[in-house]
Amino acid sequence: MQYPTIKAVFFDIDGTLLSFNTHEVPASTKDAIKLLQDQGIKVIVSTGRSINSIEHIKYLDFDGFITFNGGYCVTVDGEVLFKQALHADDIQAVLDYTKEKPLSFSFMSEKEITIFDVTPEIAGMYAHLNLPVPPLVDKEKVDINSILQTNIFLGPEDEQAFMNAVMPNSVASRWTPLFADVNPMGQSKQVGIDIFCKHFGIDLSQTMAFGDGGNDITMLQHVGIGVAMGNANPEVKAIADHITTDVDHDGIWQALKHFHLI
Repeated sequence: MQYPTIKAVFFDIDGTLLSFNTHEVPASTKDAIKLLQDQGIKVIVSTGRSINSIEHIKYLDFDGFITFNGGYCVTVDGEVLFKQALHADDIQAVLDYTKEKPLSFSFMSEKEITIFDVTPEIAGMYAHLNLPVPPLVDKEKVDINSILQTNIFLGPEDEQAFMNAVMPNSVASRWTPLFADVNPMGQSKQVGIDIFCKHFGIDLSQTMAFGDGGNDITMLQHVGIGVAMGNANPEVKAIADHITTDVDHDGIWQALKHFHLI
């Protein structure tokens, strides 16, 4: 079977590059990325994480980073290709909401991550991601114009009502029942892919992406070949062009081998 020529591969981090069990990148994935690089294929991170929370995977020498679910795109040389903050009215509305009702949330800017109301479940989630719990938000000093992403800690059943009432200029996506990533309306990893394709002069048909969570769906649908990890959510597998093995069983290596890229 003849597969399209691939010139760029985009990788989610948690549950895709990084194992939730070992908190490490599997050796097979490291080898696979090196083999792609040796062929001149661009390798680009595409994550919901903050630009400040990816230091532990930068040693793999990626060509660029899509962070904040497309809200902050930067090359390996530090050139910022795109930056989009949440609507200031929505950030103010979150702060006002907490004056009346309980809500845990985190604010992410280009410079820092802060969090409000750390529950045991939230502390456990950060441990699951092998990340420190961020410092607490000082609600009196929040720059409402600088927030690139927020995590709203509420269940899927309450998400839509909250978004309609509090953050109408934003869009929510999630990879866990614990919280939703919230970004500017119209923003997604798909936007970041288009930005890097333009930057590198690569046609969308020459792209591949790997992911496992709900915030990966637009990305996997957009690229030439969308690959769901074996540990991916059912809705992610449903839209993927190919389903590989899970992150702990060489999923990235197996898929790249399947498509004759390594």
